[in-house]
Amino acid sequence: MSEVASLRVDLGEISLPTPVLAASGCFNSGREMASLVDLGRIGGIVTKSVTLGPTKGLPTPRMAETASGMLNAIGLQNPGVDQFLAKEAPFISSLGTPVIISVAGTSVEEFCQVTLRVRDIPGVVAIEANISCPNVERRNQVFACHADQAAEVIGAMTRLTTLPIFAKLTADVTSITQVAEGCVRAGAFGLSLINTLLGMAIDTETFRPKLGAVTGGLSGPAIRPVAVRCVYEVARAFPDLPILGVGGVVSPADAIELMLAGAWAVQVGTANFFRPEATVEITEGIGEFLARKGLGSVTELRGRVDVPERVAEPAYRSG
Repeated sequence: MSEVASLRVDLGEISLPTPVLAASGCFNSGREMASLVDLGRIGGIVTKSVTLGPTKGLPTPRMAETASGMLNAIGLQNPGVDQFLAKEAPFISSLGTPVIISVAGTSVEEFCQVTLRVRDIPGVVAIEANISCPNVERRNQVFACHADQAAEVIGAMTRLTTLPIFAKLTADVTSITQVAEGCVRAGAFGLSLINTLLGMAIDTETFRPKLGAVTGGLSGPAIRPVAVRCVYEVARAFPDLPILGVGGVVSPADAIELMLAGAWAVQVGTANFFRPEATVEITEGIGEFLARKGLGSVTELRGRVDVPERVAEPAYRSG
């Protein structure tokens, strides 16, 4: 790794030792991975989403492999915030690695209640609002699919804590920039882009869906081009807004691509399932890249994509 280049990332109020974090749902709080990965060598951990009460999750099977990706329909299974505080809070407090708590809920009130409970855990540097979960109060819609609903959740959370709030958005919308704007106006400190994409797989021998819940979230390399596009669009609209790039990061080049598009840091998700050391290896690769390019800091990559001065109108807009 370069002795000159700095891998530290400053997100305003938050300082991360490296630009590579473990994505939500992949490290839980970090306890399970501590025997496999040196947690002191990664930028941070985003916890598995925490809900107000215990959540059993969706029926099995919950995972299915696809070409260059994975479908999952876990259903936010977790023991609820009380058990999370009892079991995981002491570990997080003693960890020494930045931790971002992922909060989920089926109503604005649930998001608020969980925020109130986790906001004072030592070692927690931010909260990621997983607003891509079903909104029971509004006919099972997803908060992040509607700018006004997304803004309502984020606005309520920001009034309850001084911790930075990152809104995790889905690309399953007409304009992710419009939803991002709603979140920013409501007080979001930053954005995590993107969540999984809704997908489905069918077993051609049995004619049955491969997932017990029929549909699920597609992750892995298959969605990275979508993540790059979303990061690029939102970063152009909000160049000073901290963005965490998420989606299909498997190699250092993947992480660098998202940063060139405008991400300040990245999260690694699916890669952890088949290569637990991926987060550390990607970090090392970024350091080697900076040294090779003669760059002094990882921040020099942010938004450096060189696009033509005149970009052709996308086909779907030109008719």
